[in-house]
Amino acid sequence: MKKIDIKYAGLGIIFALFFLISCNEETLELMPRNSVGYSVAFSTPSMCELSMVGCYDAAQSGYYPGNNQRRGYPFGAASIEQGDMRGEDMLNVQAFFAVTYGSTYNTSAPNGQAMWECTYQMINKINICIEGFKLAVSDGVIDDAKAKDYEGEARFLRALGYHELLIHFARPYADTPDASHLGVPLSTAPINSIDKVEEAKSAGRATVKQVYDQIIEDLNFAEANLPATRAGGLKISRATKGAAIALKVRIYQHMGNMPQLIAESQKIVNTSFESPIGGYKLTAEPNGPFLNNAGNSESIFSIENNELDNATNNGSLSQFYSHVRSLVCISPIMYNADFWLANDKRRTQLVAYSEAYSKNHLYWVDKYKTYEKMADWTPIIRYAEVILNYAEAEARQNGVTQLAVNLLNQIRNRAVVDEADRFTLASFPNAQSLIEAILKERRIEFLGEGRRWADIHRLAKDPVYFVEGNPGVSGVPAKVAPANVTPTSWNAASGILDPDMFKIGAYDYSDRRFLFPIPDSETSTNPKLKEQQNPGW
Repeated sequence: MKKIDIKYAGLGIIFALFFLISCNEETLELMPRNSVGYSVAFSTPSMCELSMVGCYDAAQSGYYPGNNQRRGYPFGAASIEQGDMRGEDMLNVQAFFAVTYGSTYNTSAPNGQAMWECTYQMINKINICIEGFKLAVSDGVIDDAKAKDYEGEARFLRALGYHELLIHFARPYADTPDASHLGVPLSTAPINSIDKVEEAKSAGRATVKQVYDQIIEDLNFAEANLPATRAGGLKISRATKGAAIALKVRIYQHMGNMPQLIAESQKIVNTSFESPIGGYKLTAEPNGPFLNNAGNSESIFSIENNELDNATNNGSLSQFYSHVRSLVCISPIMYNADFWLANDKRRTQLVAYSEAYSKNHLYWVDKYKTYEKMADWTPIIRYAEVILNYAEAEARQNGVTQLAVNLLNQIRNRAVVDEADRFTLASFPNAQSLIEAILKERRIEFLGEGRRWADIHRLAKDPVYFVEGNPGVSGVPAKVAPANVTPTSWNAASGILDPDMFKIGAYDYSDRRFLFPIPDSETSTNPKLKEQQNPGW
């Protein structure tokens, strides 16, 4: 029986084909000393459970290139941090994310390399475990229903991983009429031998459509086989039926399939704006999901962190977004935005001010509140996102309808104090104005949650997105240079921005920087992917 490291599956042989294997002059070892084989890893119900938990562990914190330190790749924190730093609404303050923020990355940049490698490590571990759970059924260790529950969890995580890779390394779905352009390498089988490594090398990149088709297949399986809820915090930290549906809503949004997005949304958003599956509903106040990560009604799926098991001080959200490390603050672009009203509750409940943080960078996201303990959970999908996705799809599909306005107001009205500032049907002369309002609401609601880059990516060829704020730019908007910010740069809801702050220029969708390059660690061992490198790199 070939032996595979279950806790760190993929560090021996990973799909990224970055060989971290022990060898000497005579032998090539595929199994580190602390590994366990299939016959052990899936030999008892408790070992099967540990193997499944290992998949979540891989999602929480992989290993950073060049050292043996755990970081928050892909979903422990890195998906949030990279998603914010590739956009313009959050501001890089120190050197930690300067490469991503300024789009000065290259084929050896560690952030892109870590995103690629750690995500594929997670995917290969998942593929190994899916095969192992089926083996456990055939050996009578667990029954078929339990194996399918585990497989549903694993396939949910795999879908999440493949989508994260697509938004960083591939053009959006709408780039070609049939999404036939290059996506990312696709595998649903374990790569656990040299022969399978060579086979994977020859496969190259699947098309974007093929990867999205696999994502939808995985999520349909997950929806059919996962429970509606789980006990305690597991209802948020472990995949459920509602999480699979919510992720499908996001995926169909990126595919531009509004009818299917609406159909999926209707499964978990009813006329009372409460989910009949899982019982999800918005918290009464905007800060509700962040005051109780494990016990709130709004979080559908989050990656669990705690004081003993987290993405470490070089990766955790509360270290980066607060005064602890003071690395990432709110950009004046967003803080001064006139569509973010001065009396919006999110400006007080979820924003921190302190001159002690920095003499120039004064406003910080205050969603991650455990600070040195680093125990904040990573928000992956909230019910607020499902509602806004549904609102946008309704507006795109059916124009200005009462349903679309009501959906938007579910998010806006819990934060907007003055009745006069609330939207009505009369607020929107046409569908475009309503879509713009929904997109602006997303920027406020998900500030500091990493969703900005995903929206820039999916909307890159969308004419509505670029009407407001970015005329003539069909790519990445201009950004504020941290060195050019002063205390006078901040003026809530004024719409006033000093042009001297904008020293990081916008660039077009066609620019090579719109995509991360496939890292050198991959192309140096995989000739096929070297031929399929993203253009310009």
